[in-house]
Amino acid sequence: MPLFNLSDLRAGLVRHQRLIGLDPGKRVVGVALSDVTLMLASPYGGLKRGKLAANAAEITAIARKEGAGGLVVGLPLGLDGSFGPAAQAAKDWAMALSEATGLPAALWDERLSSSAVNRMLIQEADMTRAKRAQVVDAAAAAYMLQAALDATASSSP
Repeated sequence: MPLFNLSDLRAGLVRHQRLIGLDPGKRVVGVALSDVTLMLASPYGGLKRGKLAANAAEITAIARKEGAGGLVVGLPLGLDGSFGPAAQAAKDWAMALSEATGLPAALWDERLSSSAVNRMLIQEADMTRAKRAQVVDAAAAAYMLQAALDATASSSP
């Protein structure tokens, strides 16, 4: 399944369908979920990064349970905006995941999302490193998904 432009993905959703935000890390895939109005992203949890079929099954189950109609996958561009090996790996994973789940997917720049979330958790929530490790992946996915929702809000019907 080809990747979509996020505005087109949003426009193709059935009324009240949500979007799932995914921040694919090396060990954990952070998961976030939008509300039905596509205005607010919230952390949902983390999935242990494993074989594509297993992750696809878990994401499909979340989509069915929560009424999600599409995926927004974080794209780790270089700090200068370059498209490197990590970005290519994320793109390939997003395309394979979209195919495996049957859900349309779009990519969204997630540069520094984990850094921003970690900084916020340290400064505002005063969390220990161990507690941050438990929530940072889902929070980074929510941070990325929120940026995508905000950027495409005016283009939605």
